[in-house]
Amino acid sequence: MNGERVTSASLLEPMPVWRWQVARWATFDECAAGLDLTPAELSWFADARGWNRRAPGRLRHYSYRWVPTASGGVRLIERPKPRLAELQRRVRRHVLDALPVHEAAHGFRRERSVHTCAQPHAGQPVVVRMDLEGFFPTVSATRVRSLLELAGYPPAATEALAGILTTRTPADVLRDAPARSRLLGRLAGTHLPQGAPSSPSVANAVTHHLDRRLSGLATSLGAVYTRYADDLAFSGGTGLALHRLLPGVRRIVTDEGFRLRDDKTSVTPAYRQQRVAGLVVNAAPAVARAQYDELRAVLHNCVRTGPAAQNRRGHADFHAHLLGRIAWVAATNTARGAKLTALFRRIEWS
Repeated sequence: MNGERVTSASLLEPMPVWRWQVARWATFDECAAGLDLTPAELSWFADARGWNRRAPGRLRHYSYRWVPTASGGVRLIERPKPRLAELQRRVRRHVLDALPVHEAAHGFRRERSVHTCAQPHAGQPVVVRMDLEGFFPTVSATRVRSLLELAGYPPAATEALAGILTTRTPADVLRDAPARSRLLGRLAGTHLPQGAPSSPSVANAVTHHLDRRLSGLATSLGAVYTRYADDLAFSGGTGLALHRLLPGVRRIVTDEGFRLRDDKTSVTPAYRQQRVAGLVVNAAPAVARAQYDELRAVLHNCVRTGPAAQNRRGHADFHAHLLGRIAWVAATNTARGAKLTALFRRIEWS
């Protein structure tokens, strides 16, 4: 057969059934070659036996940092070291970018943003917001392997790719958590690291079925649905059947292996300030007036007393931080953006 060696084992192995335009790596060695690694290097980074979480800090694939959240909790940022981060980008380009993502998903996608997520809800009589708890830690290696198997990857390649895309948090890092959380158990198991360049793409692909079901529920009730990362948004008319929507969302979210944060669920009528993905949507999506006024005051004080005195949170690059906040406002209101930019240009930077 064209000079190829055929063995009884190879005859028993089913041919991969490829879906979508993913890189077609049918074996562990092909996976290594496609990622420009030797098989030994791929084994090292995929870490199938979990030795890395027990290794000394300097040998670990990740650095770790606990950060406070706006709601008073904590979040673990797991940042891959440069070589692993580059491998994750390669997997994203060759595999993850080809996986289907639902139209309702607006986070971490080209030509999508918080603005496109918020726009469908502008001017609606009722806006409902719900949040998923522990978005990245909830996605386990088992779920990632299932996704890769659906794409057509055989077990050896699936195991290697899932190993690159997921991690387990070392026990000493968990012991250092500044606050107790039920997510610590998720972090102790395999999960998507928040801080890896590949994690947002994996999460969007894994939630494709969730988005499809939630979109179907919303359509059946005459509502609109969008999602930005863990932020679920629904909107509709004054007759929106909340008694069907709210329990329906909970049931679907639970079926899909996620959990809702009950303290984040809100139902907001048009006579109150409605927000989606951080933007006010009572009319056209825009930054809240209070945020604009606060930023204008900071810029005014920077002009008056100098930027150092206003950098109360110790931003490493306060100049870039302020420009980013101005751009955030200008994206939805060019007139306000121009006023803030004029103030910024009056600041004297030493």
